Amino acid sequence: MQTGFDSEKYLEDQSKYILERINSKKCERLYLEFGGKLVNDKHAARVLPGFDQNAKIKLLARMKDQAEIIICIYAGDILTNKTRQDYGITYDLEVMRIIDRFRKYELSINSVVVTRYEDQPAVNQFISKLERRGIKTYKHNATKGYPTDVDTIVSEEGYGANPYIEVTKPLVVVNAPGPGSGKLATCLSQLYHENKRGVKARYAKFETFPIWNLPLKHPVNIAYEAATVDLKDVNMVDSFHIEAYGQMAVNYNRDMEIFPVVKRIIEKITGEAAEYNSPTDMGVNRAGFCITDDEVCRKASCQEIIRRYLIAAVDYKKGNIAWECLERAKLLMDEVGLTVNDRSVVKPAVDYAEYKRSLDPRYENVIAMAMELPDGSIVTGRSSRRMVAGAALLLNAVKKICGIPDEVDLISPDVLKTLQHLKTDILKHEKSSLNMEEVLSALTISAAVNPIAALAVDKLPLLAGCKAHCTAILSEVDSQVFHDLSIDATSEAEFSTNSLYLG
Repeated sequence: MQTGFDSEKYLEDQSKYILERINSKKCERLYLEFGGKLVNDKHAARVLPGFDQNAKIKLLARMKDQAEIIICIYAGDILTNKTRQDYGITYDLEVMRIIDRFRKYELSINSVVVTRYEDQPAVNQFISKLERRGIKTYKHNATKGYPTDVDTIVSEEGYGANPYIEVTKPLVVVNAPGPGSGKLATCLSQLYHENKRGVKARYAKFETFPIWNLPLKHPVNIAYEAATVDLKDVNMVDSFHIEAYGQMAVNYNRDMEIFPVVKRIIEKITGEAAEYNSPTDMGVNRAGFCITDDEVCRKASCQEIIRRYLIAAVDYKKGNIAWECLERAKLLMDEVGLTVNDRSVVKPAVDYAEYKRSLDPRYENVIAMAMELPDGSIVTGRSSRRMVAGAALLLNAVKKICGIPDEVDLISPDVLKTLQHLKTDILKHEKSSLNMEEVLSALTISAAVNPIAALAVDKLPLLAGCKAHCTAILSEVDSQVFHDLSIDATSEAEFSTNSLYLG
């Protein structure tokens, strides 16, 4: 795979730049609002080939002696069971997951802050659960006067009403399970309390995208918009930066809108002119300086834009996003002059399904998948009474990689038949076709007695990074298996069945 990004240089430059802010004369403590994914940042890895998916947490690990972490979660997200689509878990569970991740890298967890706190059973239960596991928690109410009444915001009625979060280290990283969790408000509240205590505290923001020193319409930045259509994020030229420095910079609408307010709040807290003249000034992102091959990143980002449109189409079909979001995703794909068929696996999957249907009426409802292997070749698989299309695709793909003839069975038909007997006759499941997880389990068991199956299991990791496409919406189980194998799978926005309940 071609690379267009130097991840090691990124770690060096980024850590150095953050430390420069911490060690400046005006700073005794830096509150760093940390956006995006700290681990498994697959979006960044897709649009910047060569980017280490865990670069951000490795970056913090380099500064672990100087850093401690606060995690924010909005009370409303607990009440609505807001879910991360990439992992399929709610935000409250995501908080626990990222705490475990931080601990794995020996990073210090200071506390969890429930922002815009509501006295509701679900919220209080979440707090109790954390406290019983030894995690300190704080409750921050909605800030009185926010966002227009700066005098009230920066007073004992505003930020002063929040409890001060006791911190000891020079770098305080403020993270969250997703956007809208209250990271900025928590940082500014802490700045208020630190100033009252005579501590020189500063604020900075770390977001990978949009990349401020790339052109506004660079595919990497457009891919960010495509990834956030549900948030209605729009990239913009940072007019504040141009006015202050005569230098072009890119930011996005939410930061542009809130900057004048943030600047006034910081000036009110410190009693002196804010050091930042633009939203870009607040950022510490150095990703743009570590791109080594712009053309590679452009091509990868164009593929991501198509991918995001396909995902948006499925989300709209499921009722998860509004029509306007899907329309926006389509406009972004049009903007770079691409269609879904520019994703190499879409047409082969659709064509294979149509081909099978043309052969026999029994294939009328067949579901097909296609995958592009590391050597550029395409393999396909289809649904059958034995297994789902994704499972057939995986077996065919790993056969191709291993050089195993197509007619060789990796799993005995008797094993598959016995599994189906268990599934339908004993466990009373309505669907008899084995899903990907069940077929992979059967393959792994077969590997104990079948050397060819063992070879296939050992080669499964070689499929990481491959693209795949399905002619019907993947089930949650199959989607998760593709995710765990790091296979980039998309689908048509068509359900595999007319049944309303798909559980």
